[in-house]
Amino acid sequence: MSAVTIIRSKTEQAILALFAKHKDQLQGQGSFGSQRAKAFASFEQTGLPHRRIEAWHYTDLRSLLREAPPLAAKPASHVVQRAAEKNWSTDQIDATRLMLVNGFYDESISSFTMPQGVKVTDVYKALSDPSSKNFHDHIGQATQSSDPLIELNTAFMNGGVVIEIASGTKLDKPLELRCLVEGIDPVSMHARILVIAGDDTEFTLIESHQGPDALSYQVNNVVELFLGNNAHVHHVRLNQSGNYAVDLSTLAAVVGAETSFNTFHMVNKPGIARHQVFVKMQGEGAHLSVNGVNMLNGTQHADTTLAIDHAAPACTSRELFKTILDAQATGVFQGKIMVKQIAQKTDGKMMSQAVLLSDDAKMNNKPELEIFADDVVCGHGATCGALDEDLLFYLMARGLPKAEAEALMLAAFAGEAIETVENEDLRAILEAVVGDWLGQRAHHVE
Repeated sequence: MSAVTIIRSKTEQAILALFAKHKDQLQGQGSFGSQRAKAFASFEQTGLPHRRIEAWHYTDLRSLLREAPPLAAKPASHVVQRAAEKNWSTDQIDATRLMLVNGFYDESISSFTMPQGVKVTDVYKALSDPSSKNFHDHIGQATQSSDPLIELNTAFMNGGVVIEIASGTKLDKPLELRCLVEGIDPVSMHARILVIAGDDTEFTLIESHQGPDALSYQVNNVVELFLGNNAHVHHVRLNQSGNYAVDLSTLAAVVGAETSFNTFHMVNKPGIARHQVFVKMQGEGAHLSVNGVNMLNGTQHADTTLAIDHAAPACTSRELFKTILDAQATGVFQGKIMVKQIAQKTDGKMMSQAVLLSDDAKMNNKPELEIFADDVVCGHGATCGALDEDLLFYLMARGLPKAEAEALMLAAFAGEAIETVENEDLRAILEAVVGDWLGQRAHHVE
């Protein structure tokens, strides 16, 4: 029997060459070096995900990724200085800030002191430090090891932060991760954020992502969250990467008993984006809320993929995603609620709603339920359509121009998901981002 020859795309060949070139220079040889090699061997076997893989049917990375930029190096001091001078949508929020520039944590432009009960470690240092026990014990334990994005991140990971929050810690202001791409040449980044929170903790974690327009850089970040029992945690991710960026992100969380975890994600700029969320409801009586707003224009492509694993009794989950599409934009929502046999008394509901403002816009919805318990209340739904013509006429009949009437309706549409964000200042920022996007669209329509 003849051997099977794997045909590689040009981009896959470039990724293989990148790993061969850099594997001996990446931080954390020894035990973690073998973990890198194992992860890359898995990727090498499968290659970039494509439409024949069910979870990637609507986001064919083998076709969408035309190049593999070189790995970002640790930024020089003048690059860090430019990063420190950037303006952010979240500037008005009083927060403890951690700055990542091109995937590397920089303490010099982060908040000078950390709140009591919070410890921050640079992943670049932790990779080569055997005494960073929490890092080495937890890395990769919240993720699905078979996922190609996570495998690539593990293989190339060289930066990021570990945030440890001691049991009983209640933070009165948010922690903000500011992730900036700075430079003039395309690069690829694979940062890992590890958050380990003990029992009875309360905090808000903000991820703000920003990068230059007209630069085709690539980001593949992974955030792993380990949440103890009786915690109250909010997470908001605002993706304002450059309009030519490829932004791939994974949020993987393990949720303890009686813990409430609320995560919100907003996309309004990158050319190609996929945000995937893997959550394991590990403790009894936990509550999960996963929500988001995607606003797409031009030829943007944004994919939101969720897998919620109810692995303990009496847990609840709610998922609500709103997508606004104009021009030739493409939206994807894939959501699965899985209920294990042990997870009796599960209550799970999922909804995806999309408004198409153009005949050329496309929305792909695929909600799923996989239930092995018999005492559950679960449901899902998906809607796609245009703006209600009667409501639009009603507003225009009262003197509003069409563009303003549409903007008012769309702001209300997105607002339902934004209302799930508990922090008032964060809600105001998200509403302002929606308003700016709608304002630019209204100007274009006029």
